[in-house]
Amino acid sequence: MAWTTEKRYRRYEDWTAEELQQINDNIAKSPWRATYHVEPKTGLLNDPNGFSYFDGKWIVFYQNFPFGAAHGLKCWVQLESNDLVHFTETGVRVLPDTKLDSHGAYSGSAMQFDDKLFLFYTGNVRDENWVRHPYQIGALLDKEGKIKKIDKVLIEQPAEATDHFRDPQIFNYKGQFYAIVGGQNLDKQGYVKLYKAVDNDYTNWETLGNLDFDNDKTAYMMECPNLVFINDQPILLYCPQGLSKDILDYDNIFPNMYKIGQSFDTKQAKMLNPSPIQNLDYGFECYATQAFNAPDGRAFAVSWLGLPDVEYPSDRFDHQGTFSLVKELTLKDGKLYQYPVAAIKDLRAEAQPFTALDKSKNSYELELNLAADTEHEIVLFADKDGKGLTINFDLKAGQVTVDRSQAGEQYALDFGSSRSTSLDTKDTTVNVFIDKSIFEIFINKGEKVFSGRIFPSEDQTGIAITKGNPTGTYYELDYGRKTN
Repeated sequence: MAWTTEKRYRRYEDWTAEELQQINDNIAKSPWRATYHVEPKTGLLNDPNGFSYFDGKWIVFYQNFPFGAAHGLKCWVQLESNDLVHFTETGVRVLPDTKLDSHGAYSGSAMQFDDKLFLFYTGNVRDENWVRHPYQIGALLDKEGKIKKIDKVLIEQPAEATDHFRDPQIFNYKGQFYAIVGGQNLDKQGYVKLYKAVDNDYTNWETLGNLDFDNDKTAYMMECPNLVFINDQPILLYCPQGLSKDILDYDNIFPNMYKIGQSFDTKQAKMLNPSPIQNLDYGFECYATQAFNAPDGRAFAVSWLGLPDVEYPSDRFDHQGTFSLVKELTLKDGKLYQYPVAAIKDLRAEAQPFTALDKSKNSYELELNLAADTEHEIVLFADKDGKGLTINFDLKAGQVTVDRSQAGEQYALDFGSSRSTSLDTKDTTVNVFIDKSIFEIFINKGEKVFSGRIFPSEDQTGIAITKGNPTGTYYELDYGRKTN
């Protein structure tokens, strides 16, 4: 199907019941629908939005184009959860239905004020000449699920910014509300703008300046910036599109990176003594991560396991994109750790000692123990010939490699089919989560993370051990019901 601009931006009400049924029928044929990860009911899921705590529940939205695996006229779809593992769609959507968001409800954040949830997002508008106008706008969601949009622009496009100016994140720092917005200046350099809510009024924002985080200025756009705080240390998560690989090497089309500051100076709009830039995830798919500080101070993050400008095998079944598991962020010895929330253990249904398997449901967790100075290799999604997702742990050389070249349908080959990073040669724990077409690998409880998609053939359901003797536990996982 050719996704023309006209078709991508066709109004929601113009899609017929017959067309919608065809989309649903096609999705039903997909062999790759997840069991315990969030996926779109239909179409494209991309950025997590509005991750927050409201009215006693965890809230997150996914950005959605409901009519196919394409980036078109987007809305937000609300999910709620009691445990950050089981998510349910509520039926609430932020629709592109006003003059300030006519061409898409783009990414943003949320925070509770009094008895309402304030949604802060980018309204994407195109004029008659198809020139983009990004408006940072807001809406209020009440406890009954009714949305009232604020009929004015809250943050104007700065004079020094191109039309790439989006993704506002609101956060509370020491009782004062701030926001950051990602952008591109007129020199085509990516930057982050810091704002302050005057008298903590979410409809009144003043500029504090460009955020100083030792920006190397090689990226042409900063997407999805997030500031969270762990023990008062600022952590900036962001997606520097076009980042020079001389600054930090990465393999994906676009990277998701972070920096750790020692402290935060709001008057100077500065992260003090920021760390070097670092990869958030060493796998194939992790982008647009959204993080926030919960009311009790804990920092949580969730990522889009997908990338812009990449075609996926599931596209032909009219769906694309999934969320990662929700991860809690912690600092240990100056390192950022990311690991699924504790409630993920509630999915463990059956346990058995880790061993090779001829077949599985491709819905499980592995908890492995690897001895220092040893080498191990396992193949997940393995067929009878041992072809699948190969993971090599070389604790002699200090390297881990994930290779998907033999795992199902191949895609995005311009960006390679293997990923590696360094590893300490000491005793190592590994937790691997497999869900039909998704893998998430956490080394030493989140010191290093690999996330990605593979689209296995029907016979790729086994587990093979091709080197070493890894010990541990295999857990069959049971979500209790379908995610969507």
